[in-house]
Amino acid sequence: MAPVIRVERVETDTQFNHVFDIRTSVFVNESSIDQEDEYDGFDFLSNHYLAYYDNVPAGTARWRMVPGSGKVRLERFAVSKEYRSKGIGKALMDALLEEIPKNKEIFIHVQTHNVPYYERFGFVTEGETFEEAGIEHQKLVYQPQP
Repeated sequence: MAPVIRVERVETDTQFNHVFDIRTSVFVNESSIDQEDEYDGFDFLSNHYLAYYDNVPAGTARWRMVPGSGKVRLERFAVSKEYRSKGIGKALMDALLEEIPKNKEIFIHVQTHNVPYYERFGFVTEGETFEEAGIEHQKLVYQPQP
């Protein structure tokens, strides 16, 4: 039987614990991002999602409205190492894009080596590269195809 991927909006403390475990593993441990940068104070203002791979928490992402701008920022896409290249990132992106209010500008800051991945979803680069948490990033803006 094929593996089942499902994405849920995070509602419980147990789900939040899974989110933080995945982000700590991916960002703090693998990418050596300082915990103070990773846990930036926006977690309680964001809409979090948790992806399960055959009922095992395997990936997470969040989105939030940027105050005063009317724009939506996608953030903290993370998939546990052992579950990468299995469709979890796509499932998360599909779920977020489905949930975000329509007619909002959507953007994301991604590590430059990940730009081609996000371009597959309709994101295009905007502006110059910049450093965030000691890593080179690029701003991408969502431009869905009609």
